[in-house]
Amino acid sequence: MTAQQLDPRNPIPDIRVFNLEESHRGYRINRMCNSLTVEANRQAYRNDEEAYLEDYGLNETEKQLIRQRDWAGLNAAGGNIYFLLKLGFVVGHGLYRMGAQMRGESYEEFLASRNAKGAR
Repeated sequence: MTAQQLDPRNPIPDIRVFNLEESHRGYRINRMCNSLTVEANRQAYRNDEEAYLEDYGLNETEKQLIRQRDWAGLNAAGGNIYFLLKLGFVVGHGLYRMGAQMRGESYEEFLASRNAKGAR
């Protein structure tokens, strides 16, 4: 039996599907984030963030999103969460901190929702 794909002309409200278009849009962000899997690159990033961002050809909007640690903005700009997690690790923002910011909640509010019955 073949699985049926949702009709892209009828998207689910408030859901971003990471597709080929999103991949192309976020290529520079995702490429830079993926480079942080190498320890020497993480150190280079920590030593001079601006130079590192410049080396990856990020535009000013992308750089600003990174400087602000705007995870929701980076995701909207085509950043894939699996790549963004690599950057989050380097700058000290784990998955829950990122999730809290993306939901517009404090870290403590977000953590409390993780223990709530029916939390998603």
